[in-house]
Order: sequence, then structure tokens, then C-alpha cells
Amino acid sequence: MAGLALEGPNPDVDVLDGVNGLAKDAPHWVNTAMEYIGEYGLIAALAVLCLVAWWSARRRPGAPSAVAGLVWAPLAAGIALLANIPIRAFVERPRPFKDHPGLAVLIPGKSDFSFVSDHATLTMAVGVGLFVAHRKYGLIGIGLALAEGFCRVYMGVHYPTDVIGGFALGTAVALLLAPLAQALLVPLMTAIAGSKLAWLVRAPGVEGADGDGSPPEGSRVVAAGSGMQPGPKERDKDLAA
Repeated sequence: MAGLALEGPNPDVDVLDGVNGLAKDAPHWVNTAMEYIGEYGLIAALAVLCLVAWWSARRRPGAPSAVAGLVWAPLAAGIALLANIPIRAFVERPRPFKDHPGLAVLIPGKSDFSFVSDHATLTMAVGVGLFVAHRKYGLIGIGLALAEGFCRVYMGVHYPTDVIGGFALGTAVALLLAPLAQALLVPLMTAIAGSKLAWLVRAPGVEGADGDGSPPEGSRVVAAGSGMQPGPKERDKDLAA
């Protein structure tokens, strides 16, 4: 495929010109910061976020199931990037600076195809994967992915539709394959939790979980004022008292 048509009025190009125009008017140090943030910084921030989420998940009662959900986030990103290889080869869309010489290109020398954006695909797959496992960390991850998309257009290396396509691809992979991933990863994490590498899945001192990833019966602690109902064993103790 020769690429996406660019002739005539094109909102994609208009948005590109508007966002990239900010780079033309920005001080050099701002563009240097945007270059490193957009190319490496936000991906590094997502990696740190995954580590923080993993550290927290190890301390939850159903640690194997929680950790399995977090492991899926980077795996989803890897699968989405692999899926993007044939998409790029089929569309064959040139980078925007090849058809629009007036752009401010912060990272010159990119010669691969533009649609869809690898950076947008990776970051959104991780963000949505985190959201499936943990809402708070997931929202932060999705926010970082949106910032990554803005940076790619600001830097003049992608059209807005390249970024939107990456977001769609990353989201689709993270959501559609999540049930299969959980079915495979939960037993694996449960097995690791019973091995010498248990610290990878469960923090020392955290109670174990049943094979299905739920806390063992009778081990649930009811927090005061939480509104949670006591389990059968707790009710039996109350009656005996």
C-alpha cells in the first residue's frame, strides 16, 4: 500500500502543523527536554510505575492473581509491537517530515514507516494492561500514554492518526487477550508463590491464597467500618461467644 492520502484539506495535517508549531516557537532547552521525554522518559516512567504496582501487589492477600494481572501489562505491549510489524509493512506510510519539509523535527534520521506509532502502541498497551489489574495505577499509565502521543506529534515524527492507531492497537491487544493471559499467568504465579522464588509474587509475611488466587476461607479480616460482611467462621465464633 502506497500510504495514506495527503492531498486536499486534511485535519490530520492541520493538527500536526498546530502541535508541531509549538516546537518551532519553543526555547531550545524545552525541545531538548521534549526529545528525551518523548523518546525515553515516558517509557521509563511507565517501567517505574509497573515496578511500584508490582511491589504493592505482592502485599495483597490474593498476590498471585494480582501479580499475574501486572505481568500481563508489559507482555501485552510486546505482543502489540509484534502485531504492528505487518501493519506498518502493509500501510507503508512515510514519516510526516518526508512529505512536509517545513516541520520542526526533534529526532531526525528516522527512516522506518510512520503508521502506527510504536511508542503510542507500547505505552497504551501498558497503561490499559495496568488498568485491568489496578484502576489507580492504570489511570496513571493511560495518562502517561496520552502524554507520549502528544510528544510524538510535537516532535514531528508522527501524524496524529499514527498515534490514535497506536492507542487503538495497544488497547485492543491488552483487553482482548487479557482473559487468556490471566488463565495462563495465574497458575504460573501461584506455582512461583510456592517455590524458592516466592518473593517475586508474595511479600514475606503475606498470607497465602487458594489456587484460584482468592484468600483462603476464614483468613479474611473485616476492617472496622468497611461495610464488609464477616465470613462463616467469623459468624460461628461470634455465636460461640
